[in-house]
Amino acid sequence: MDLWSGVFAAFGLSASAGLNAYLPLLSIALIGRFTDLFSLNQPWDALTSWWVIGVLVVLSIVEFFADKIPAVNHINDAVMTFVRPTAGAIAFAASANVITEVNPVLALIAGLFIAGGVHAAKTAVIRPTVTATTAGVGNVPVSIAEDVLAATISVLSITVPVVIASLLIVITSFVVFRMWRRANQRGGV
Repeated sequence: MDLWSGVFAAFGLSASAGLNAYLPLLSIALIGRFTDLFSLNQPWDALTSWWVIGVLVVLSIVEFFADKIPAVNHINDAVMTFVRPTAGAIAFAASANVITEVNPVLALIAGLFIAGGVHAAKTAVIRPTVTATTAGVGNVPVSIAEDVLAATISVLSITVPVVIASLLIVITSFVVFRMWRRANQRGGV
């Protein structure tokens, strides 16, 4: 990985943690343990220990099922309000520190804000909208889509981070365009 790849991977992994706290950390752990794509620096190399991998597998399974059960998913999201930003901070710091000597505090703060922002959008906008428009029926398919998206972004962030950079540019452009269009529609009415 070069400098930019490490930075793109860090952003992608922390954004993924906003959807699912444990999948990005598990991706880092497994890819760090079984491939030569990167080697985690201390203290982040602890993620590749068998104990940590085992705990991440169990926590991933728990989060997967908790997010699919009506009512439990709301409790899960409340608990994850603290866990997902923390996981994003760890993912950002671990992946950014592979290549760069980014100050750990800065890396943790960046990951915290990225994962926290994605989690906030998920729990404050997306999920309530899905619940209201589908009477809760759409929550399970949306949750499965979020898990697939989190896993895909996590793996792509590590293996081909330029794809994540491209996606970030496209998504940001789309959001800015939609906001600009809405502002112009309100102003013209």
